[in-house]
Amino acid sequence: MGPPEKRKPSKPSGPHVISYSDEARTQTGRLDSELLRAQSRRDRAYLIVLAGQNLGQMFPVGESETLIGRAHGAAVRLQDDGVSRRHAKVVNTAGLISIEDLGSANGTLVNGRRVQRTAPLQDGDKIQVGSVTILKFMFADHFEENFQHKMYEAALHDGLTKAYTKRYFLDRLPTEIAYAHRHKSPLSLLMLDADHFKKVNDAHGHLAGDHVLVALSSCISGTLRIEDLFARYGGEEFAILCRETDVDKAAILGERIRELIASLVILFQGVRIPVTISIGVASFQDLPEPGMQLIAAADRALYASKHAGRNRVTKATRQTPPP
Repeated sequence: MGPPEKRKPSKPSGPHVISYSDEARTQTGRLDSELLRAQSRRDRAYLIVLAGQNLGQMFPVGESETLIGRAHGAAVRLQDDGVSRRHAKVVNTAGLISIEDLGSANGTLVNGRRVQRTAPLQDGDKIQVGSVTILKFMFADHFEENFQHKMYEAALHDGLTKAYTKRYFLDRLPTEIAYAHRHKSPLSLLMLDADHFKKVNDAHGHLAGDHVLVALSSCISGTLRIEDLFARYGGEEFAILCRETDVDKAAILGERIRELIASLVILFQGVRIPVTISIGVASFQDLPEPGMQLIAAADRALYASKHAGRNRVTKATRQTPPP
């Protein structure tokens, strides 16, 4: 007789036992799956700016009404030329969404058709308000919202100082000049530069230099109005574009900022780093051809401040147009 045949172990006849870790993994996986499905539902209504000063910005549509315009209380606040203070509103009625023009000066168009009173909105519709602003109405999920927000922030704001980028500033400048021309209102530019900034990096290191730039940006932005445009122009140089502000008022603002920076206590690893800034101020009304000349005029005034000893404000001299 041969050896006895090996028998496979029989399965237990009793109830199947699940360990705590197995049950926890199953429950966690189920919860993660439900959360993923909930976050992936494209049931959130938004307006995203396709063209205009707020390019890329995403505005949520409220549960009842969402005001679009230049007014301070507008949920979708747009400063573009041709946008009325109370331009239009998006109405959400039990999930049915429409747009209503509020008697705006330049009208509201949906997919190229002027809104006479109200018009329903469908996913993907293009809405034009004012001269250049185009909004896209869309439904999005949680992930799309977060992605769009991060892309918008990266495109518009400097990663270190959170001021606007130079590219955004240069894109915005022609629109601001056109607005000033149309409304016959003043427009001024301040160019600011940290004095002897290379010495800060050499003496304390580049991390200290970055810390100083962040402190300067925070201090400056805290003194400005919402309609002022504050940008990092390059390195340790910043720009401030002021609507409806003549060169004298801009110089007063510059002096206030200069004093604040001179008295600012900046500490890095327990060491105080004193910093001052030089400022140049120019107004587009003082130039025969505004635009890049406005930047050049403010730059010349800035370097005049540097050559005169730094830590001061200089106004650009008025230039007369050629005969």
